[in-house]
Amino acid sequence: MNWRNLSILLVGQLVAVSGSVLIVTIGGLVGADLASDPALATLPLSVMVIGTAGATVFAAMLMQRIGRRLGFALGALIAAAGGALGAYALSIGSFGLFCCGVGLWGANNAFVQQYRFAASRAISLVLIGAIGGALLGPALATQGRTWIAAHAYMGSMVAIATLQFVLSLVFAAFEDRGEPESHVQPGDARPLLAMLANGPFVVAVLGGVVGYGVMNLVMTATPLSMHVHDGLSLGATAWVIESHVLAMYVPSLFSGALIAYLGAPRIMTIGVVAMLATVATGLQGHETIHYWWALVLLGLGWNFLFVGSTALLVESYRANESFKAQAINEFFVFGASAAASLLAGTVLHTFGWSAILWSCAPLLVAMFAALRWSGAVRLAPSQNV
Repeated sequence: MNWRNLSILLVGQLVAVSGSVLIVTIGGLVGADLASDPALATLPLSVMVIGTAGATVFAAMLMQRIGRRLGFALGALIAAAGGALGAYALSIGSFGLFCCGVGLWGANNAFVQQYRFAASRAISLVLIGAIGGALLGPALATQGRTWIAAHAYMGSMVAIATLQFVLSLVFAAFEDRGEPESHVQPGDARPLLAMLANGPFVVAVLGGVVGYGVMNLVMTATPLSMHVHDGLSLGATAWVIESHVLAMYVPSLFSGALIAYLGAPRIMTIGVVAMLATVATGLQGHETIHYWWALVLLGLGWNFLFVGSTALLVESYRANESFKAQAINEFFVFGASAAASLLAGTVLHTFGWSAILWSCAPLLVAMFAALRWSGAVRLAPSQNV
């Protein structure tokens, strides 16, 4: 394990998650103030995820050509530009420019998603860096709101732009050491259809799609539902989002060990059950405590489902297929996540919070069924590739 690289990735994860949590917390609120149609209030969050989805294949393939070090530094510079553009947009009250800024931030998230592949077996350790981001992001939202008195949240956006610019310089110390060896027996790289016919690969991708899709749908709608629809305070909203993000990443302290002991499919199943509990809990009411429990369970479920899916994915492709497999996975995962974010504002505005929760249930049941099937066909990579 390269401790220098791991330390840099931890810092990068902290900075990236801080900014993303900030945007999740304030994006819908800025949209509610600046958008001409209330149904478009969550559009900034959707654009951020679309930026991620649109850049996933590009980020993976670019880093195959230029290396992780330059790729990660470039991503940080893109995020710095996005934060600066977002700050400028707030200064002139432009909703369109603000969406463009968070779209650039989302494009950097495509590079950030590659952190876990660069870390290989230290996947869960890298995600721990997000714990600091879960604490810093809400603080930037609540305290940074008034740093530039004339324009709410402009100071927050300047702060994340500055952090990303400094991070781009830090990546100069990152060492490119090539891709880690796959656990699967070597062989010629397979065509796309052959990879998609591989049971473990399909289940791993589906786990990421459902985990991120459900999480983004509910998380994107939460600040708007709490603060605008139900009239709960910004402090309460930030606390719920902070707790949610902590629940997403604190389990990384032990989820890696659990995967090694129980296996990825079992951990993924636990994640699905926790997300189903999110639906049941969220339907109980509209007080802060109902949102808090629902979002904490959502974060826990996401961690188990997503980290388990990532571990399974790494086991399902050959060494010379790594960038292709990662690009395919990220495209599907963040494409679904973008669709979920786009739907969140419209569904919430038209049908309400309960409809957001009920719409998650069929996806989670389908994922549970896929995991049951995967157990029947024995998810052993050496038998399926």
